[in-house]
Amino acid sequence: MAKEVAVKIKLQAPGGQATPAPPIGPALGQHGINIGQFVSQFNERTKELNGTIVPVVITLFKDKSFTFEVKSPPAAVLLKQAADLAKGSGVPNKEKVGQITSEQLRKIAETKFKDLNAYDLEGAEKIIAGTAQSMGIEIIDG
Repeated sequence: MAKEVAVKIKLQAPGGQATPAPPIGPALGQHGINIGQFVSQFNERTKELNGTIVPVVITLFKDKSFTFEVKSPPAAVLLKQAADLAKGSGVPNKEKVGQITSEQLRKIAETKFKDLNAYDLEGAEKIIAGTAQSMGIEIIDG
């Protein structure tokens, strides 16, 4: 028989560098999850992401055991890394802050594809291009 789910918790944490400090500790502690155990398992699974913010969905069961699923990093984080930016534009329709190539766009779309609501890679590229546009990042051919 399947375990009964008590709660699902969604967090964003730095890959391979999570600590029991806020925001992770308080979010998990209030539900009775073993914070140290989660942090060590999360860091082990995400060590290759080295500091990149990644979303994680933690499923806590009634018997206080848990499982978690690591998602791909947010599109905005990947776009900022590709364009080598600290943050997006405050007025993206007037002020462009960076550029990425269509090749970089395709690579980001491939990374995010399983977490996007798209039927094919072309649709995923359009979603990522929309995010880039709203951040003030131009896509150039090259």
